[in-house]
Amino acid sequence: MLKAELRKKYTQKRKALSADEAFLLSERIFKNFVDYFKPITGQKVHIFIPIEKFMEIDTQLFINYFLSRNIRVFVPKIAGMKLISVEIFTDTEFETNAWGISEPVSDEDSGCLDFDYVITPLLYCDHRGNRVGYGKGFYDGFFEGISEKSKKTGVNYFNPDENIDDVWEYDIPLDYLVTPTDVLSFFSKGLE
Repeated sequence: MLKAELRKKYTQKRKALSADEAFLLSERIFKNFVDYFKPITGQKVHIFIPIEKFMEIDTQLFINYFLSRNIRVFVPKIAGMKLISVEIFTDTEFETNAWGISEPVSDEDSGCLDFDYVITPLLYCDHRGNRVGYGKGFYDGFFEGISEKSKKTGVNYFNPDENIDDVWEYDIPLDYLVTPTDVLSFFSKGLE
């Protein structure tokens, strides 16, 4: 299927979830992530803040877990037309941007490029790690600048069902996908 079709289909599937279902599925995704990757103190994780109106995965579960275990947490912030990475702490102040996304007040890019994990938002991911996001390209641009050893890890309520037919040459696939039932690896770089 084409990205536009998949974007529409999975936006509708996500909207059909109740708040309770979305939270329960988020908890399962979180548990699968922790059980599979076993993150440890001192690691660095870049993770998105969920957009509630889009029913995104509740990543606050992840963030609370990481901060309580001294795992460094970085979140995205849009600066101009670029996604930067801001380190956050338990006392970090947030504000809502023009798109309704919660972001740190700070505009200070951490400069970090060697994350252990980059937990990535998406609407859909196929069996090859290709993802459909919201179509702005922020994460593809961000992926270009980070270490090849950073594990690009998507989280989604749904498992892959069909292939994305219009993958572009600048699309950067994920390394992993975590769903409520599975952790799928798309590793082909020999870095696992």
